[in-house]
Parts: sequence; C-alpha cells; structure tokens
Amino acid sequence: MGSKKSNGLTIKLGIVGFLGGGVIGFLYRPSAFIIGQLPFDVVITRGANLKGIDQVLIPMARSSFNNMMTIAVLGAVIGIVAGLLIARK
Repeated sequence: MGSKKSNGLTIKLGIVGFLGGGVIGFLYRPSAFIIGQLPFDVVITRGANLKGIDQVLIPMARSSFNNMMTIAVLGAVIGIVAGLLIARK
C-alpha cells in the first residue's frame, strides 16, 4: 500500500478538496427569482428554518445545498486522487 505519511497527505488533500469544493459550490449556487442567491444559513439547513411565505424558497434551498455538496464531494475526490498520485512518486 503506502506509508502513513502518504496516507496522511491523501487524507489532508481530500479534506482540502472537500472544503474548497464546498466554497466553490456555495459561490456558484443558483439564484432565486427576484431575491438572488440564498444566504448560507438557509442553504446549509436546506430551508428548514424558513417560515411563512418564505417556505416557497425551500426547493431552491434544497437545490443549492445539493449542488454545494456535489461539488464538495467532487473536490474531495480530486484531492484524494491527487494525494494518491503524489504518493506514488
């Protein structure tokens, strides 16, 4: 397999990739009509804290969260693959 040092690097790059992908996913989240992009607290809770008429934004909050997490996981995969390729050398 690999040494503990290379495994640690792979895990670190995976975490950095996940966090970086999460930030990129949040920045490129879809915009709601008239309102624009939803705030972080609404996205991260998938709209669970919305009350009254704001509940019409729940599908947009869920979509924004799903996009953010998809890009975060993609970033983690890229980080892990990069770590494995670096460790191979």
